Amino acid sequence: MSRSSGKKYSAAAQQIEARPYSIEEAVPLVKKVKFAKFDETVELHLRLGVDPKHADQMVRGTLVLPNGLGKSKTVLVIASGDKLREAQEAGADFVGGEDMVAKIQAENWTAFDAVVATPDMMRSVGRLGKVLGPRGLMPNPKTGTVTQDVAQAVKEVKAGKVEFRVDKTGVIHCPVGKVSFAADKLLENANMLLQAVVKAKPAAAKGKYMRSATICSTMGPGVSLDVSPYNLKAV
Repeated sequence: MSRSSGKKYSAAAQQIEARPYSIEEAVPLVKKVKFAKFDETVELHLRLGVDPKHADQMVRGTLVLPNGLGKSKTVLVIASGDKLREAQEAGADFVGGEDMVAKIQAENWTAFDAVVATPDMMRSVGRLGKVLGPRGLMPNPKTGTVTQDVAQAVKEVKAGKVEFRVDKTGVIHCPVGKVSFAADKLLENANMLLQAVVKAKPAAAKGKYMRSATICSTMGPGVSLDVSPYNLKAV
């Protein structure tokens, strides 16, 4: 961080009180303290009371944000036969079969934000684990990206479908829109994500489910959220 951006960050951080804010207070504050010259992404970071090393405490899911993410995702569909045409008609950016698998293997090519595959292609797609896995791009039936209905999957991704998944430290990081969004649109997206995470609480999770939460823009300081309402809902 440069000296000038460091000063801007400090000035922004000074406008945030050292207390938890309601989500209704926090969203306008994130917009107010932003200082970067580009349209930053707004992100939620949720620390959960789960141990993801245990399969029965894994928290993951998908949802279509009501107001999208402010950026249309680039979608690759790996399929065969009529599904290739369906994917193209639905707006997929790249469509192919074994040729796409070969391209990714040979070139380490990842010029896309999401991959949708039909079940019959997963034997081939499985060979791409080392390339797609670390980038979070591997198709998965649980997230609706391994499906026969490729058209619906493409439309959902383009509409602002996001995946949330707890990492090995028990934290979920997920975008909820852009700083340029109206506050009510950001608030609606953020609330939708928080409710989805509450609904995804594993039965095996004991004690306080949502330990802490922060909302921030890409370059801006974090605003701490009051998580008590969400723990009441998660009981």
